Amino acid sequence: MTSRPEVTVVVVTYNSADLLPDLVASFPAGLEGVEARIVFVDNDSHDGSAEAAARLLPSAKVVETGRNGGYAAGINAGVAALGTADAVLILNADVRLGEGCVRELLRGLEVPGTGIAVPRLTNRHGELNHSMRREPGALRTLAETAVGARRLGRLWDVGEFVYDETRYDNEAITDWAEGSTQLISAECWAACGPWDESFFLYSEETEYGLRARDAGFVTRYVPTAHAVHLEGGSDSNPGMWALLSRNKVLLYRRRHGPVSSSMFYAFVVGREATRSALGHPTSRAALRMLLSRRRMREPAGPHSLRV
Repeated sequence: MTSRPEVTVVVVTYNSADLLPDLVASFPAGLEGVEARIVFVDNDSHDGSAEAAARLLPSAKVVETGRNGGYAAGINAGVAALGTADAVLILNADVRLGEGCVRELLRGLEVPGTGIAVPRLTNRHGELNHSMRREPGALRTLAETAVGARRLGRLWDVGEFVYDETRYDNEAITDWAEGSTQLISAECWAACGPWDESFFLYSEETEYGLRARDAGFVTRYVPTAHAVHLEGGSDSNPGMWALLSRNKVLLYRRRHGPVSSSMFYAFVVGREATRSALGHPTSRAALRMLLSRRRMREPAGPHSLRV
């Protein structure tokens, strides 16, 4: 890379006008030492997000898609508008970059074989976001159902989420990482292509991270890069949790044979049925979607969030 690398920054917005001022305010420090080409892609917001982006950062490009096609569609539209440069930085609107964040992520990309670099994330309270993930598996899902994901992570650290906080002190390779803040090399993008828009929301970052790994590009966690992710709370929203559960099953089916996929589906249904019986409205919504042949087959979109 050059001494001053060029990065395409893609911010996907959907009714994000209130979040944008703090994100834009974090750019000077977070993008220090980087030649940034910034594009805001608005997925048909109704709160003036596109206008707010243009007002806050007149030098940026604003793309209005005219539809809510989901997170992956927004990312792809941003890259289509500006290209990849040396790398593509993907951001949620509720991210705040720490000082030198992108410079450190670029350093992570320089390690041979790295295609995606992700930072140390904290939430709005300064608490660690357990952003590293392992590849979803049938036995992992069964174990998490029986023991509980957090308890399993504390006891044996074998679940999908990497809960051992000591793992976040050092640079590491992870199967995939949460998608709010990711720097993707131009080489990785060229080899893997655009993100899969069929998921609409959730599992698109899983699919891309695993696809990149299949193509020989690892995801590298870089603890010296820091960002804050305010997070949206899918675990408390029935529609979002239902779509998240559905997409996990569909992604697993794409990557595994019928026997393993049937086991995974049964374990996910069992998990949501157990939680539903305990009175969790999110799991009741997920169970209805998982047991609906129509909803499992239809293309995902904004309608998928209705319960």
